Amino acid sequence: MQKIKSLFENQAFGVCTRLGEKMGVSISSIRLFFIYTSFLALGSPVIIYLVLAFVLNMRKHLRRYNHPTIWDI
Repeated sequence: MQKIKSLFENQAFGVCTRLGEKMGVSISSIRLFFIYTSFLALGSPVIIYLVLAFVLNMRKHLRRYNHPTIWDI
C-alpha cells in the first residue's frame, strides 16, 4: 500500500499540496475533497485539477526564465 501511495504522490502534479500550503488546510482533506466531488459531479473536478496543474506548471517555467541576466543590469 505504501508503494502505491508514494507512486501517486511522486507522479501527481502537486496541486493538492500547493493548495494545502496556500490555504493552511491539511493535504489529505483536500485530496479527499477532490475524490468525493469527482464521484458526485461525474468527473468535472478532474478537469479543474488538470487546469490547476497546467497553471502551476506554467508558473514554474515562467519563474525559471524571469531572472535578470547580465545584459539586463
